[in-house]
Amino acid sequence: MCGIIGYVGPRPSQDILISGLARLEYRGYDSAGIAVIDGDGGLGTRKRAGKLQVLRDDLAAHPLAEGTTGIGHTRWATHGGPTDANAHPHLADDDKLAVIHNGIIENFAELKAELVDAGHTFRSETDTEVAAALLGREYAASGDLVEAFRATVSRLEGAFTLLALHRDQPGLVVGARRNSPLVIGLGDGENFLGSDVAAFVEHTRHALAIGQDEIVAITPDEVTVTDFSGDAVDVEPFEVVWDAAAADKGGWSSFMAKEVSEEPEAVANTIRGRVHDGLVQIPELDGLDELFTGIDRIIVIACGTAAYAGMVGKYALEQWARVPVDVELAHEFRYRDPVIGERTLVVSISQSGETMDTLMAVKFAREAGAKTLSICNTQGATIPRESDAIVYTHAGPEVAVASTKAFVAQITALYLLALHVGRVRGALDADTIAAQVAQLEAVPEKIARVLATEQEHIEQFAHWMADTRSVIFLGRHVGYPIALEGALKLKEISYIHAEGFAAGELKHGPIALIEPGQPVFVMVPSPSSSPLLHAKVVSNIQEIRARGARIIAVAEEGDAAVLPFADEVLRIPLAEPLFEPLLAVVPLHIFAMGLATAKGLDVDQPRNLAKSVTVE
Repeated sequence: MCGIIGYVGPRPSQDILISGLARLEYRGYDSAGIAVIDGDGGLGTRKRAGKLQVLRDDLAAHPLAEGTTGIGHTRWATHGGPTDANAHPHLADDDKLAVIHNGIIENFAELKAELVDAGHTFRSETDTEVAAALLGREYAASGDLVEAFRATVSRLEGAFTLLALHRDQPGLVVGARRNSPLVIGLGDGENFLGSDVAAFVEHTRHALAIGQDEIVAITPDEVTVTDFSGDAVDVEPFEVVWDAAAADKGGWSSFMAKEVSEEPEAVANTIRGRVHDGLVQIPELDGLDELFTGIDRIIVIACGTAAYAGMVGKYALEQWARVPVDVELAHEFRYRDPVIGERTLVVSISQSGETMDTLMAVKFAREAGAKTLSICNTQGATIPRESDAIVYTHAGPEVAVASTKAFVAQITALYLLALHVGRVRGALDADTIAAQVAQLEAVPEKIARVLATEQEHIEQFAHWMADTRSVIFLGRHVGYPIALEGALKLKEISYIHAEGFAAGELKHGPIALIEPGQPVFVMVPSPSSSPLLHAKVVSNIQEIRARGARIIAVAEEGDAAVLPFADEVLRIPLAEPLFEPLLAVVPLHIFAMGLATAKGLDVDQPRNLAKSVTVE
């Protein structure tokens, strides 16, 4: 969750650190701090609880001496509350060493007891200060920051990215990672470290991805990467495919508003380069036909919004690839001793590629002999590197905590994967694939039409509903996971109770929740392509309407059957059933954003949440 940046080079580091932390605010945080080695060899630090602006104001009032080596951090509290004392950096070795940390050190208690017995006193409640104290002790013994890192990480258990600098070694920042993200930015006479590329993309788009259990040392002119044993390792270079402007609001009222507007582009970009002569050909999967023909089962693992994308993808994978598919929450998967083997394909979905629950599930699956494939939006991330295959989404940077454009891009990638696997396994002929591809390629324009014709209407009635205490979402077939997604978005950013149900479950209990005035969103299937499901959903609407519910129907253009029973109708263009989720979810994203805005809430950074969940 935390944001991390490190810098060495010729420029004043403070401005680079603060601007990098600003680009990492989307990850979620409750305090921020920096450490800088100044031109006179002094180590200056400043850290404050609260938003980054609190730190900015403090630095403006009480400037640090300028220097060209520095580290910066935004913290999401785990051990100890969000206070100035618990904020990073933490100091050691007589305050000559500064450390920042992302993750959780699971054996910190026993290490802390050891240090206390040795006479060390602590100034915070954090696990990070324990790592700092260990590192300081090792540095005092060796006088070499890299070797001190190597000795320290061998004592640590859990997930961590650690960055440190020492005033006796200006021009050097050292980092280490285990189960937590860290990437390198390569500049001209300067180098960067970051928890993701957003930290430094303003300055360079040339990056290196380092692997598990590796240590990196950067100076202005050199980058050295070794494993925890000290052996040199090869690092994987990549080019960041978006620039700093893509992570700016660009005049929009919020990042979420901007990202909802980019949903058509996210779908189009995920399709681009993967369709040739009406057939799906995914370059990342070249040479992997044997993998797909050798499986007899697929398990999709993900969390939150990504899990709902996986539920939608299940319908496409089973229909087009004719492979049985299960969808499981990643944080439950590895704890129930699942039956998997070499003929199982585990498909993980993660926007950041660093979701710790999902990462650990992927590792478990590989150790059990399963094949693994990841769907991810972030280059250089850990989950793709831990997987046998990767399909990147191309949604661009998603800054708002609540996922919108990444969700539609994930569904698009799953559809492309289903069509690809269906072709490889001989389950689909060329004509069928071409027909489905044509439908998929029409989606971006249809989403744009929803945004153009419905957004103002939806925002208006969302404003009228600002005092709503509870909302229910219903759907059948592919509409069910969209109902779940609609409820999640409302919970995430408006802090009101919302539940999504399969519409057929109403009579098995949830209908007891219906009372006069209860708002209910209903995903209505197409009457032409899904007449049986349409009739059943209309019956569900009548059941809850008779009990006084207020009905908001998300229905196809021209569907007149819902008009007598709906208080509001949100129209989406005509589409085949499997493509309706990509359209039906857009009004729900707009509604959640509109209601939260009407309540005066921060839609980009909702309380208690973080964009990248890097702890279990």
